Amino acid sequence: MGLNLSNRQIAYELGVDEDIAHEMATQLRQGIVVRQPEAVECDEVYVVAGHQGHPEAVKKKAGSADDGV
Repeated sequence: MGLNLSNRQIAYELGVDEDIAHEMATQLRQGIVVRQPEAVECDEVYVVAGHQGHPEAVKKKAGSADDGV
């Protein structure tokens, strides 16, 4: 199906009747529609990495910014 083949071509390649190829293609298309995920909107997320297990390192940086103001 990804090669844009007709049901007749699919039937020929698989060695099955055209009706069977049509039914198979229909089931595949319906399965694709059913499994489409819902659209999800996301905003930007900022993650501070490198301080895992050391919250005092984060506090020191936050404190040093206040000292300069």
